[in-house]
Amino acid sequence: MSEDDRTRAMRSPGDGRPLPPRPGDGPRSGGAPAHQVPPGVPNAPTHKLPAYSDEQQSPPPPRSGGKVYGRERAGNSPVKPLRSSDDEPTPEGPRGPRRPRVRGGTVLKIVAGLVALLLVAAVGLFFWVDSRLAGIDGVLDEYEGRPADTPGTNWLLVGSDSRKGLTAAQRKKLATGRAVGQRTDSMMLLHISDNGDKPTLVSLPRDSAVTIPGRGRDKLNAAYASGGPKLLVRTVETVTGVHVDNYMEIGFAGFVGIVDAVGGVEINVRADVDDPKAGLKLKKGKQVLNGSQALGYVRTRKGGALPDFERTKRQRQFLGAVVKKAASPGVLINPFTSIPLAMSATDAVEVDSSTGAFDMLSLGLAMGDSPVTTVVPFGGNEIVAGGGAAVKWDRLKALALFDALKADKPVPKEIVDAG
Repeated sequence: MSEDDRTRAMRSPGDGRPLPPRPGDGPRSGGAPAHQVPPGVPNAPTHKLPAYSDEQQSPPPPRSGGKVYGRERAGNSPVKPLRSSDDEPTPEGPRGPRRPRVRGGTVLKIVAGLVALLLVAAVGLFFWVDSRLAGIDGVLDEYEGRPADTPGTNWLLVGSDSRKGLTAAQRKKLATGRAVGQRTDSMMLLHISDNGDKPTLVSLPRDSAVTIPGRGRDKLNAAYASGGPKLLVRTVETVTGVHVDNYMEIGFAGFVGIVDAVGGVEINVRADVDDPKAGLKLKKGKQVLNGSQALGYVRTRKGGALPDFERTKRQRQFLGAVVKKAASPGVLINPFTSIPLAMSATDAVEVDSSTGAFDMLSLGLAMGDSPVTTVVPFGGNEIVAGGGAAVKWDRLKALALFDALKADKPVPKEIVDAG
């Protein structure tokens, strides 16, 4: 045995060291036995090595399935990186800067903040108006024989011809004259029902013949001229039997300021009016009147077979229109109209000491509810000692009117029509 054969016999196959070549050995591939095994020898290897090929073998196909971020993925395509939808190109080209999104919760917070601000402003305005109201002491004091309180709320509304607050130029412009003192220019009784019926507004002609406590028979406006608001209230309660709950009066200057504060009031003038004494010249038809025109409209005695009764109709018509305009949302919500209106109204009106801003709000709502309007039915004329010819009431119809108000019931239609 040669040296090489002894080396091969001593070394175990597969120890990792290459065997020295031997004459006659052909090329061997990895994994071949260290020496050839003759045919027919037991335990001869039965496997065959794959044939060698010079062609590049293709990589195995990718496995189907797989996991993406811990979840099973379907399909065989490669996983693409995640991209924001904002990064995808659009047919119109690249997007501009993104607009900030306003969430629903933010909108609700803004709306709630605005509502809270309006409520705070309304409450503040309410108390401010209440603090500015001028109260007249003693107007509704109790006296012996005073009518008992009745259902509903009764207001005595008085328009006076006071020139207080008017300059000489304003008196000339408004044609109010130079009269001193203070008299009633119009009087109305407003009944606000407790049972939901429409309010009732009754004109009391200032030339009505009535019995004034302590003075005898005279015209109704003489009660105010001689005893002021207190005697006027007592006189109205005595002749009507209606308990007065609230009192309010307004002068010439305040009347003009309120009308101008609401931007004028639309009135349907039923006939042409030309009255130099009232400083008024109007054409027939609907038109917006300013403060000075409105004052002339409610003061003029021109037109109609019964000028004083036509005058009371215009007063009721205009009072309803101006209060309805003042109570409209467009006036109340707008601070440029509501604040001047509040200032003009509180400067213009005087009320009894028990009347506050809440009562004024109730009055405004009632006047904005299109009240039933009428005048005390009349039955001719009467001569009074102190003032000549006065308006005599129709006693039976007047009693039916005031009894309905005391009972908090609607006034009978025939009585309304008679007025």
